[in-house]
Amino acid sequence: MRVLGRRWAVGAVVVAQLFFVVRGYHSAHKEFAYQMFAEATDWRADVYRVTRDGERVPVDQSWSGYTWAGLVRARGLAYPQARHHADASLDNQLAFLDASLDYVADHTPRDTETAYLEADVTYWKNQRAPQHTVLRSHERSDTP
Repeated sequence: MRVLGRRWAVGAVVVAQLFFVVRGYHSAHKEFAYQMFAEATDWRADVYRVTRDGERVPVDQSWSGYTWAGLVRARGLAYPQARHHADASLDNQLAFLDASLDYVADHTPRDTETAYLEADVTYWKNQRAPQHTVLRSHERSDTP
């Protein structure tokens, strides 16, 4: 009985480890997915506030007493218009940038003009030709 219990315990540990490895390679943040040679990817983004009338205003200009760099300080996101190295993969950086768009949309109550935020992202995955994607925050509920 003890031998069978040990085998079940070892089997459970191996299955758990395999689960974390597979999850790590399929998640944006790559927890438990160590890679000896990380990807060599750079990225930059132009972030805009899109007003109710459709005007795109860069966030490097302050608005309603807010600044992008004051609201978003982590992970090299304070100045997204500069070219950055994707620290732990491009998916990781884009997930943080996407979350920061929603964060700013949710935490700027004095701003009554912005309908949503948008990021035009250019990236160079493993130093290849530049590619482009657009990220967008959710619609702000406090706009009329």
